[in-house]
Amino acid sequence: MEMEHKLDLRQVYAKNLVLLIDRMGISVIRHLKRLERVIVGYMEVSDAPEEKARLSILDALQKTLQIAWPRMEKRRDSLAQSLLRFLVDVSSDSSPTELKEQLMTKASHCLLLLVHCSKGKLQALLREVDSSCVPDPVFKCIQNVLAASCP
Repeated sequence: MEMEHKLDLRQVYAKNLVLLIDRMGISVIRHLKRLERVIVGYMEVSDAPEEKARLSILDALQKTLQIAWPRMEKRRDSLAQSLLRFLVDVSSDSSPTELKEQLMTKASHCLLLLVHCSKGKLQALLREVDSSCVPDPVFKCIQNVLAASCP
C-alpha cells in the first residue's frame, strides 16, 4: 500500500484495510509505524471526484484509534498534524458540498478519538488554534471537537 500510486488500486487497498485492521485486532499495534505512514500518505493525496480512498482511510484510522488507543499518544502529534492539514485541504477543495461535509465529519471524529487517546493533551493544543490561522470551516470543526471532548 505504501508504494502504490495508482488511484484505483489505492481505493481497493484502503477499502480492504479497514477489514484487515478489524480482523487483526490488538495485534495491529505491531504494525503501527508502517500503518501510520500509509494513513498519512493516503490522506495527503486526493482521489477526486469520489474520494473513496480518503473516506476508507479515515475509517481505517478510526478503527485503529479504537483498537490501539493505548499506543496512540506517541503518534498524537503526527496524526493530529495530518488530520488538521487534511481538514484545511478539504475545506479549500472544490468538491461537492455533501462529500466535503462527509470528509470533514469523519476527520473530526478521528480528531475527537485522538483527543481521547491523548488524555487531554491534544485538547490543550487545539485550544491554542486561532481563528485567523485556519479557514472558518476548519475552525468550526476544531470547536466542535473541543465541545464534544469537554467533560
